[in-house]
Amino acid sequence: MTVAAPAKPVATKASAPVTPAPIRAELDRPFLLPAQAAEQYRREGFIKLKSVFSRELLDFYSAPIAADVARHTVGQTPIEQRSTYGKAFQQVMNLWTRDPGSKEFVFGKRLAGIATALMGTRGVRLYHDQALFKESGGGFTPWHADQQYWPLSTHHSVTAWVPFQAVPQVMGPLEFSVGSHRIDCPGRDMQISDESEVIIGKTLKELPKVDSPFDLGEVSFHAGWTFHRAGPNTTDTLRKVMTIIYIDSDMIVGTPKNKSQAGDLGGWFPGLKPGDLAASPLNPQIYP
Repeated sequence: MTVAAPAKPVATKASAPVTPAPIRAELDRPFLLPAQAAEQYRREGFIKLKSVFSRELLDFYSAPIAADVARHTVGQTPIEQRSTYGKAFQQVMNLWTRDPGSKEFVFGKRLAGIATALMGTRGVRLYHDQALFKESGGGFTPWHADQQYWPLSTHHSVTAWVPFQAVPQVMGPLEFSVGSHRIDCPGRDMQISDESEVIIGKTLKELPKVDSPFDLGEVSFHAGWTFHRAGPNTTDTLRKVMTIIYIDSDMIVGTPKNKSQAGDLGGWFPGLKPGDLAASPLNPQIYP
């Protein structure tokens, strides 16, 4: 999912954080995927992996990310006056272009290595990052597929969804429709809305769903065409989540198929056109 993006990287002004050596090593250290993990991801369209990060690492990097979200949501319209999309989360994108701590997290090799292995690609580039903080009292996130927003030529995109705390059912964990990335059905071209919740929900009625809570340190990866949603946050605690969207390092920019993709072409791929390698200054290669 996405909205308008900055046309170019914004120069970082903050000084680089002093990262403890064990945390920095953990961020880049390869993660041992369970046997058959890639096969499961490709079959079901998502996977949840436990113990990807420690509490210490999550606490360390949540600080600059939460500070950036706070800066960009000052004066936000009261939640009861927002649309369904606006009630779903506070959305702040491309944090890596502004803050050294956020950039260090986004450029970490552990998550990028997992994404590469799951998709079976030669490597991955960054499409963009986005913080998705669901406030106390935040509403549900309607059913949708992310890649309907993205001008990509293949299906090789994946989102890492990284909660900075455990996410119990009452806080709104992601819900996935199992195998939905492989079906052609009504609603695949719909933006996030009340209408998408109803129409896609009917379409997926017969498919199994997974909406289990996330333990601390658990991370999910879902394909760009996998249908997913999230429930409301009925707790008094902010649900802090950072997401990183990776694309195949050999991805070619696709021809936009709707207005959202046309906007993303200029926003996330500045200076590029359909048929170009998706390698603008906003899309650095993260892995290997």
